[in-house]
Amino acid sequence: MNIEKTEKYIVDFYKSKYKQLLRESGGAFKFPFIAPSSSCYSDQLWDWDSWLCDIAIRQGLYLYDTEEEIKDFEKYEEGSIKNYLSFSSYGGIVPILITRDMDRSGFYKENETYNHNMHKPCLAQHAAFLTREKKGDISWIRDYLEFLMGYLNVYKGHFRDKDTGLYFFVNDDKIGVDNDPCTFFRPDRSSASIYLNCFMYKELLAAEYLMKQAGYDKIADDYKQEAKALKDCIKRECYDEKDGFYYSVDLALRDNKNVVGLHSGMPRYWNGLIQRIGVWSGFLAMWAGIASEEEAERMVKENYLDENGFKGKYGVRSISKYEKMYSLYASNNPSNWCGPVWVISNYFVFRGLLNYNYTEEARELAERTIEMLSMDLKTCGELHEYYDPDTGKGIMGKGFQSWNYLAINMLTWLKTGNALWEF
Repeated sequence: MNIEKTEKYIVDFYKSKYKQLLRESGGAFKFPFIAPSSSCYSDQLWDWDSWLCDIAIRQGLYLYDTEEEIKDFEKYEEGSIKNYLSFSSYGGIVPILITRDMDRSGFYKENETYNHNMHKPCLAQHAAFLTREKKGDISWIRDYLEFLMGYLNVYKGHFRDKDTGLYFFVNDDKIGVDNDPCTFFRPDRSSASIYLNCFMYKELLAAEYLMKQAGYDKIADDYKQEAKALKDCIKRECYDEKDGFYYSVDLALRDNKNVVGLHSGMPRYWNGLIQRIGVWSGFLAMWAGIASEEEAERMVKENYLDENGFKGKYGVRSISKYEKMYSLYASNNPSNWCGPVWVISNYFVFRGLLNYNYTEEARELAERTIEMLSMDLKTCGELHEYYDPDTGKGIMGKGFQSWNYLAINMLTWLKTGNALWEF
């Protein structure tokens, strides 16, 4: 691949568009923030979009802009996090999405019941990323740490299964990976998603870092211990020795207490059932550093490199082609995570490969991702939300930008061997 030629398409697009994602305060927004796109979702704040878009834009700023522009961008970075924490209800619920006309009082009243999903576990990670880039200066977020702790307490107290130790989605609403079959159309509180649990493990480590920076050593150690305990649960409950892969877990089992009659001779001694559905997010165990070296080797050789399963020409199929649910159907609400390639899943798998020193595999994945996006810009002049794994053609969501800009980080790594990474 001609890096210089493809780089020009992506960098020129980034330079011409990124400022169009920056939004000012007003309405429900107390602070400026980063929107996912200049066209679709153009005046909304979404949880993992703002985090990942921030990482990409800051990489671009380090490469192509001045210190003054970086300084000006900080208010949008900080605001994306503070808008969420300032929107937190007294019970610790933080929304997934904030719109300009959102009613705070109505949100509090509706969500205090804990019957809705909330901000995915990347809020502490986002704050830790920015704190790290500020050389450890915690002053910008110190007044909001109590709200962050409240948010983590809600997850622990209301969205965690006591028997498996795993976290679960309440339902399939706004889970990020919209129609992941492990959660989509399933009973409420039944999906201990590997995606959610890998994010939560990294979230707890990020919370540990933030509390250390704030001088709250005891609280930091508590989060460290919680992270260790969760890692142990994920390894015990989610890793499948048969397939050499990490899976989500089904929690929808009948009550195992006070068993009488036919079941009393041998009540079940398992707390959940592995969902052997090949979903890309199993690779997050490598991104999060949960997988052992031996597990990672099997994940790469037996799963990632299987061209009949996960590996498409232009990246990682969002579910394995072996699955009956595999489809490249163009869908919006839900967006299709049942086969198409997404830049964000490519990126996370790329980072996981680097974590375990699969450098050549990571290089190929980065090159194919960049080639796919540069083709899109050359033919359409815009980027798409998701893509055909084998042709690289955009399927849906023309005008989507968000985490697609992480191609800048991939490009930087290809050229220099280093780049700006998430916390």
